[in-house]
Amino acid sequence: GLDSQADRVIEIGAVELENRFPTGRNFHVYINPEGREVHPEALRVHGIANSFLVDKPPFRDIARDFLDFVGDGILVAHNATFDMGFINAEFARLGLPAFPADRVIDTLVLARRKHPMGPNSLDALCSRYNVDNAHRTKHGALLDSELLAEVYIEMNGGRQASLSLDSGRKLDENPTNEPVISFERRQRPQPLPSRLSEEDVARHRQFIASVGDKAIWKEWLQD
Repeated sequence: GLDSQADRVIEIGAVELENRFPTGRNFHVYINPEGREVHPEALRVHGIANSFLVDKPPFRDIARDFLDFVGDGILVAHNATFDMGFINAEFARLGLPAFPADRVIDTLVLARRKHPMGPNSLDALCSRYNVDNAHRTKHGALLDSELLAEVYIEMNGGRQASLSLDSGRKLDENPTNEPVISFERRQRPQPLPSRLSEEDVARHRQFIASVGDKAIWKEWLQD
């Protein structure tokens, strides 16, 4: 629908991410709008008709399951203001508090900051980050969540948060799954010219000689 105060939520889909990886734990449910007709504009977008929803549970029967799935985690949504407006309207009808705004990340806001020239629709971001959405002919909550999860991962540096193309580590070699930052030391094609004059070098050698045979600098002196 278009109006969160009049229209109803008819589908919720979510996928769980942990350390930038899908855990395989998903939440998906169709919801009976309890007499509210699906808006024609919305029907063209998602293709879900009232006849399909007639035997589905109302929101009050799935609200606790959804909250249990989310737990103390963070919700990531594209155009979250729109989606959370509907979710919170459903919570309000049940006398439940609104979902905390500080536990919601809006990828549309992130995308606009990252790519101010746009476009920043989910389809556009899939194209930008090479996420395959060829099978997305209509909007579906679970499919959109799966695509958004991949986009969100890529927007945050991808699954391998390393400064090298391949850190050489396997996942089980990094049990905390913290980002691995690695550097490769490379030699200059041509050594930089010395800033020391011959007189400076001579004085330094004289100083090393006065220290004795155990002076560590002798290991680095070149004849």
